[in-house]
Amino acid sequence: MKAGDPQCIQRMTPKTQSTMNTTLKYTILLLSSTLALLSCKKDEGDTVEPPPPTNEEEVITTLVLTFVDAENVANVYELRFSDPDGDGGAAPAITTDTLPAGRAYSVSVSVLNESASPVDNITSEIQAEDEMHQFFYQVTGANLTMAYADADANGMPVGLLNTAITGLASAGTLKVTLRHQPDKSAANVSAGDITNAGGDTDIEVTFPVAIE
Repeated sequence: MKAGDPQCIQRMTPKTQSTMNTTLKYTILLLSSTLALLSCKKDEGDTVEPPPPTNEEEVITTLVLTFVDAENVANVYELRFSDPDGDGGAAPAITTDTLPAGRAYSVSVSVLNESASPVDNITSEIQAEDEMHQFFYQVTGANLTMAYADADANGMPVGLLNTAITGLASAGTLKVTLRHQPDKSAANVSAGDITNAGGDTDIEVTFPVAIE
């Protein structure tokens, strides 16, 4: 029988078709297995991600309040707290100037990390994130009145800029507290009352105050 004989073609066609079907099945199975394997590898790669960087708290070694006489800007007075080696080392140093009585002042605040080289000016970072920060000023004994002179984008106080008025000669303390993420909308917080502020304390310093 010749290869071109129709009967030969009829006898060969079922076998050839079966072989092709079997080959196609194996091919499909192989492709399916390969795709599944690749998918598993992709899924495994997707789930293994590096942890996000830790948001470390800022190191604050220095807090400075600068009082400038509103009528004579050449008269400048300073309250300074410095603790270069941080907690557990040498005792912090606090230096203060005597404030003249019966005067009005503009008061600016500087926050620094002097253990860094160069010195890290944290004041600018507080300004950049002013909605998440607020200073609180608590006076005890001294005839000193503090008021906010700045505000964040929401119109809430920050306390990097302030005004101050000294009364009669007296002595006492000024506690300065910087809170991170306080609730500025809570009762009396915008007026400088720390009672309902919440948040975390970044630094708290009590300065002795003398007014003469």
